[in-house]
Order: sequence, then C-alpha cells, then structure tokens
Amino acid sequence: MKLIGDLLKLVYESMLLTGLPKRRLDYLRRQGINIGENCDINTLKFSTEPYLIEIGDQVTIASGTQFITHDGSIVCFQHELKGEIFGKIKIGNNVFIGSDCLIMLNTTIGDNSIVGAGSVVRGNFPENSVIIGNPARVILNINIQKMLFIHNQGFVAAKKRSKAEKENQVKKQFGIK
Repeated sequence: MKLIGDLLKLVYESMLLTGLPKRRLDYLRRQGINIGENCDINTLKFSTEPYLIEIGDQVTIASGTQFITHDGSIVCFQHELKGEIFGKIKIGNNVFIGSDCLIMLNTTIGDNSIVGAGSVVRGNFPENSVIIGNPARVILNINIQKMLFIHNQGFVAAKKRSKAEKENQVKKQFGIK
C-alpha cells in the first residue's frame, strides 16, 4: 500500500512541476513554505520541515535544487543524544538560485544575489552577492556580475520578445542561418 501512495505522490509532483507555476506555488504554500510574490520555483525538493523555509519576492529557483532544514547526521549519536537538529532557511528578495544546489539549514541569502548551479550553501551571505562552490562562498559583488553579463559575447537583449523574435536574434548573434 505504501508503494502505491509513494507512486501517486510522485505522479502528482511531476504534474506540478510540468503544470502551471501558480498551482505549484499554491501547493508549496500549503506545505508551509512562506513564499513571496512573483516567484518562479522549479523544484519540489523541500525538506520535511517546510515551515522553516522563507522565500522573498521575485525569487527564481531552478530545477533540482534541494532545501534541507535538518541535520540527519546526528543519527550517528542516537544512543547518546536524544534529539534532532533543525535550522531555518531564509532567501531574500530578487534572488536567483541555479540548478541542483543544496541549500542547508541555518542559511540566509541576502537580497539581489545569485547562487551558481551545483553550489552547497550554508551560512549567512550578504546582499548583492554572487555565491558559488562547495562549500559555497561569495566570489563577486552583483554589480561586477552585471558588468560581466553585459560584456559577455553571448549576451543577447531578447527579454520581452516573442519566441520567434528571440530565436532569430540568438541565431543572428551566433551566425546560424
């Protein structure tokens, strides 16, 4: 019976990931996550204590990212220690978190920050940070990152254009006919 329940949950979650973003956000809020406005969350990998997670406004979280609000390694000492360790996670406003990151307990990410794909993030990170690595660390101020984006040869000013217009502009930029 548990296998059927697990299978149904998996099907439901896959429908949420491929479905409407509003439906996904509503589902996550019902789980107890405090989520701000205008967020794009492309993961359902939130810990068993979702009520310990706070996500600000205009946050984008890429697929595969996991939020872990407890430290399971304490099980090694279960015969001595009769408890568990939990911690909050707070994501500021206007934050982008790349694919396949681990956001660990007791973490705060300040406003206007970028977390690079695959990063393992634990601790307090100031606003306007570019954060990458395992363990994650601040490598740049966000203003330097903006400058690097603008001067990148792959930068294409294609925001708010139709899919066809964007495709034509990208192909032109890279010399594809």
